[in-house]
Amino acid sequence: MIAGARSFLFVPGHRPDRFPKAAASGADVIVLDLEDAVAPDHKATAREHVRAWLADGHEAVVRINGPGTPWYDDDLAAISRQATAIMVPKAEDPTALESIGAPVIPLIETALGITRAVDVCAAEGVVRPAFGSIDLATQLGVDHHSHTALHHARSTLVLAAAATGRAAPIDGVTTTLHNTDILQADLAHAIELGFTGKLCIHPRQIGPVHEACTPTAAEVEWAEGVLASVGDGSVGVHNGQMVDRPVILRAQAILARTGAG
Repeated sequence: MIAGARSFLFVPGHRPDRFPKAAASGADVIVLDLEDAVAPDHKATAREHVRAWLADGHEAVVRINGPGTPWYDDDLAAISRQATAIMVPKAEDPTALESIGAPVIPLIETALGITRAVDVCAAEGVVRPAFGSIDLATQLGVDHHSHTALHHARSTLVLAAAATGRAAPIDGVTTTLHNTDILQADLAHAIELGFTGKLCIHPRQIGPVHEACTPTAAEVEWAEGVLASVGDGSVGVHNGQMVDRPVILRAQAILARTGAG
C-alpha cells in the first residue's frame, strides 16, 4: 500500500475528530501527525489519541517526533507496532531507522539527509522516502516554492530510491491551498523528476494529486502495446521503436501504477 500510494494526507494528532473525516477523504494513506502539527504541551495527548485510533483497528502512517527529541522514545513505544508505517522526520541516520523495527518512511528534509540519501534509503525497514521541501529550503535559505532551488535535492532523492530498490519517493507539501495551478505545476515538476506520490495538507489536494500521479490513457495504451510487441520474447518493435528490457520494465512500471501490472 505504501509503495504504490499517490496521496498521503496529514492529520494533526491532537484532533481525533478529524481522523474519521481523513479516513473517508479518498486519500490513499492518512498520516497522523505527532510532530509539526502538535504543540509541545499537546504531544502526550495527541500520542494517546493516535494510539487509541490505531488500537481500534484503523490503518494509518504516523509521523513521530524525531530522534533526539524528548518525545521520540514514547512515540515509538506507543505506536510502532500498530502503525502501518512510521514516518521519521529529519531522517539522517540509517542506524536509528533500523532500530525502529517497523516499516519506515524516512522524511528527508535536511542537507545532511540529502547527502546521505543512499544510506538512509538503504536502511533496513525503509519502504519509501519522502521529501521535506519546506524544512530543507529553510535550512538552505531558499524559497520552498522554487523548483530550481530544490531541483538537485529532489533528483538526489529519486536516484537514491532507485539505487537502493525502494519505491519512488513522495514529494513534499504544496502550502498553497486555493490555487490549483500552483499545485498542478508542483506535481508536474515532481513527476517529471521521478516522484510518484505527494504529501497533502488538505483534502481538496487529493483529487489533483491522484489525477497527476495516475498514468494517462495514452501512457497505458503505450505500455500495453510495448508488452504485446514482445510476446514471450525479450525484444520487439512498437511504433517503429525497438523494445528491449529497459523499455519493458518502464511499461511494466506504468501498468503497476494502474493496478494492472
